[in-house]
Amino acid sequence: MKIAILSRNSNLYSTRRLKEAGEAKGHQVDVIDTLHCYMDITSSRPTVRYHGEELPLYDAVIPRIGASITFYGTAVARQFEMMGTFNVNESVAISRSRDKLRSLQLLSRKGIGLPRTGFASKPDNIKDLIKNVGGAPVVVKLLEGTQGIGVVLADTAKAAESIIEAFMGLKANILVQEFIKEAGGADIRCLVVGDRVVAAMKRQGAEGEFRSNLHRGGTAEVIKLSRQERETAVNAAKAMGLNFCGVDLLRSQSGPMVMEVNSSPGLEGIETATGKDVAGMIFDFIEKKAKPNSNKTRGKG
Repeated sequence: MKIAILSRNSNLYSTRRLKEAGEAKGHQVDVIDTLHCYMDITSSRPTVRYHGEELPLYDAVIPRIGASITFYGTAVARQFEMMGTFNVNESVAISRSRDKLRSLQLLSRKGIGLPRTGFASKPDNIKDLIKNVGGAPVVVKLLEGTQGIGVVLADTAKAAESIIEAFMGLKANILVQEFIKEAGGADIRCLVVGDRVVAAMKRQGAEGEFRSNLHRGGTAEVIKLSRQERETAVNAAKAMGLNFCGVDLLRSQSGPMVMEVNSSPGLEGIETATGKDVAGMIFDFIEKKAKPNSNKTRGKG
């Protein structure tokens, strides 16, 4: 098969592993810089051009689109869909997952476990907003934040009010969430491919740190998931419409709670922790599912 990886850096661990895994299975795998693609939006013949030439028709595309280029990256992914190329993660699904508020609303509608979450615009809603998610301590999150940046733990109601007022003063969009104390600064990253969890690891935050991101000094170890945790991760991926994603869970007294669904999860941490060939599993999925014009959106965008 002829497969394209949309990635801005061919030297990144995840991009490199995907290329190696695909080539090991006998596929032609091209790494294409998303921002250097440009689209020829012509009636009945949509194409993607790259470095002055029209790209060939690929059997499948694997989008590795960073949060900072979501708008342009999903436009490029959508153009491939219009051409009939099978997209591992469709543009609409990526857009859903990147909008934290939209994704939480969709997960909530599906009855998937979530920390109680509030969203408001006007400062006169602050006290009730904090009260409604269970009171302090609360977690305040920037909607556009990634890798734990823009996530603040407010220990008291006064601190929470001050932080929320400060963010609102900057016209920032924020979420206010219930703090799950029993999680102990740890979360679980589940890698979902298709309709199953193929790998999972527990991420523990550094001492004194409630955020568990590996980028912030957290550590990772293999973990055995419960049936409910597996079902929650798979259902969250389905709600977003993602075939390949990372689902971050918290263990709470009321069961697993989804913190985030990541449409472009890194492979290094989880492959290192579990020893599993996650990149190879993605190509196994492509081999089973990739057919012309088989995207769920049928090129409707």
